[in-house]
Amino acid sequence: MYPIVTLKPRKETNVIFRHPWVFSGAIEKIDETITNGALVYVKNANNNIIGTGTYSENSMIAVRIFDFNQTEINLDWIKNRLIEANEKRILLGYGPKTETTGFRLIFGESDSMPGLVIDRYENVFVLQISTPGTENLRNLIKQALIDLYDPKAIIEKSGMPTRKEENMEETHEILYGELENQNEIEFKENGYKFISDPINGQKTGYFLDQKDLRAKIGTHSKDKKILNLFSYSGASGIYAMKNGASSVHNVDSSDLALLLCEKHAKLNKIKSKDFTTENADIFNYMPEKDTNLYDMVIMDPPALIKSNKDIAQGQKAYHFLNRGALRLVKNNGIFVTSSCSHYMNEEDFSYMLRRASVQNNTSLSILNIIRQAPDHPLSVYFPESSYLKTFICLVKK
Repeated sequence: MYPIVTLKPRKETNVIFRHPWVFSGAIEKIDETITNGALVYVKNANNNIIGTGTYSENSMIAVRIFDFNQTEINLDWIKNRLIEANEKRILLGYGPKTETTGFRLIFGESDSMPGLVIDRYENVFVLQISTPGTENLRNLIKQALIDLYDPKAIIEKSGMPTRKEENMEETHEILYGELENQNEIEFKENGYKFISDPINGQKTGYFLDQKDLRAKIGTHSKDKKILNLFSYSGASGIYAMKNGASSVHNVDSSDLALLLCEKHAKLNKIKSKDFTTENADIFNYMPEKDTNLYDMVIMDPPALIKSNKDIAQGQKAYHFLNRGALRLVKNNGIFVTSSCSHYMNEEDFSYMLRRASVQNNTSLSILNIIRQAPDHPLSVYFPESSYLKTFICLVKK
């Protein structure tokens, strides 16, 4: 029997409708025995257990629900969640011996495992843990992965801002097995070859959520001269070149990212003279360039709005970047612009883009709207699972 968190009257509605967060303001009382990160049962005001989750004393999200029943979160329960999640990825065509061997296996609340991300690259699993409750389950998660998949290695790469909010230190370590080839893992995405560097790279070593966007970029790329801003590993540029682009220029402020660009070009047999790199701060890079230089400009910046308090400043940054990037697109060119900020919703993103377009005296037609790849599943019960949006636009000048 786990300790009990009891909700105030009429505060159980979100849980009844399977939203996995219980905010501290909804709680009537907490068992005195509860410790930070403990597994708990959630009761409504009528003394009925309506969920099982983990407790956090340092977050406004006091309980994260793992199961909307009274249950025990043990090794078998975790194995079942991993099996269910893997079956969904198989339906999507991802997995060993497919054309996509790098994918997200667990996407937090959307896969009923709050505070946990697991990315799989071939048979290496990279974990990100963001809550004390899930950190307490780390050894069970590791054992479940070992039992189910006999992995080559399991790595934890937990350095997200939410850990600071929870008073948790960053953790970067190999939990099981070992890595070879200077910690680089080669994998496939839609048949193309890429490298994840989970030790030194950003996030888990690669951005898996944009695989659908990259595929769509390929369909628009034939014979185009392309600028890839915030390129990171150059993956979008690889898709473009493999689908007939004449050239791609990748710009990023990270030397490691640009080295990955070059490695990806070699892996996919792309000529270096057509696939170039440049180290630059994008905010300073665009104003210095002449206008109307490229047939396509791709811009996929990091999250510029990480919390509610960042919204105003972040919206200004998105506007500055998009206004600058539009200058560089030729008439009848393509502009690809992304935001991975949950706090920049699609309506606000569209409004920002409209302003940037008018101020550049350009006209935009939306050809495609692309969201996160389906291995980062959207949950009807958890609107917060939606964060990534990309507009692919035809530019008229």
